[in-house]
Amino acid sequence: MSIIVISEFISAPALALLRNHHQVTYEPESYQQLATLIASLQHVEGLIVRNLTQVNADLLAAAPNLKVVGRLGVGLENIDLPTCTTNNIKVIPATGANAESVAEYVLGAAIALSRGFLPATQQTLAGAWPRPRFSACHELAGKTLGIVGFGSIGRVVFHKANAFGLECVAYDPMLTGATVAIGQQSIPLLPLNDLLTNSDVISLHLPLLPATKNLFSRLTLDQMKQGAFLINTARGGIVDEVALAERLRSGRLGGAALDVFEGEPAKNLKHLAGLENLILSPHIAGVTVESNERVSLLIATEVDQFLRSAS
Repeated sequence: MSIIVISEFISAPALALLRNHHQVTYEPESYQQLATLIASLQHVEGLIVRNLTQVNADLLAAAPNLKVVGRLGVGLENIDLPTCTTNNIKVIPATGANAESVAEYVLGAAIALSRGFLPATQQTLAGAWPRPRFSACHELAGKTLGIVGFGSIGRVVFHKANAFGLECVAYDPMLTGATVAIGQQSIPLLPLNDLLTNSDVISLHLPLLPATKNLFSRLTLDQMKQGAFLINTARGGIVDEVALAERLRSGRLGGAALDVFEGEPAKNLKHLAGLENLILSPHIAGVTVESNERVSLLIATEVDQFLRSAS
């Protein structure tokens, strides 16, 4: 029986699965007390986290028996991967398990931005009847969606966007060729500059790496199509928030949806205040009841099988 610590929330069925075979400590707020968490890891063989637990060198040094880290999500920025590799610690992300939820968020945000749902709500509540203004909005059908990062989530976005009649193009620095075949369909691969100038909506699905830090800078944003929408459900550090706000205020860009921020939890967003063409949410695009069940059960199963095979 292995010892497992879970420092952030996991679903009840996944927790029960792990407790059938292992000694599990489940304290979903323990990431807030890092020193206490570190002190509890001396005999731990499995650690399960989301994105708020910092699995850094200090934490890993305090867990000499650690064999596996399960990540309830896909981004690995909070995990010291080189140290894990050096210490022969397996890192397991929940690749693809939250893709449906993220893709629904992307399409929902694109519709809300293109039809002006938020400002229409505010103005209607205020007693106005802004029918002429919002009758001049556009359909998504026939527009171009640029998918920046074409991994597991980007591919689900592609399938759902096709159902709405969007033309899709993609950019991914890890892929080569002119197109990518997805089942019976294919999507054109473009250089980033070409995608920027041809897309009515751009959706980001890249990890935060040195090469993608501030990838959407002032220069990049200014290459986007006049009036285009930007949706970021990837990582906040990819987009220069101040530069984006300037272009939303000026009308250079038509709107944006940000689910992720450079600092999280986001405490100071004054630079984004007062923008009616902006949707903000607290990093929840990939977190729904259904996706949490899939993510939790996937990681619980993978960690359970790894530890039992390693014992």
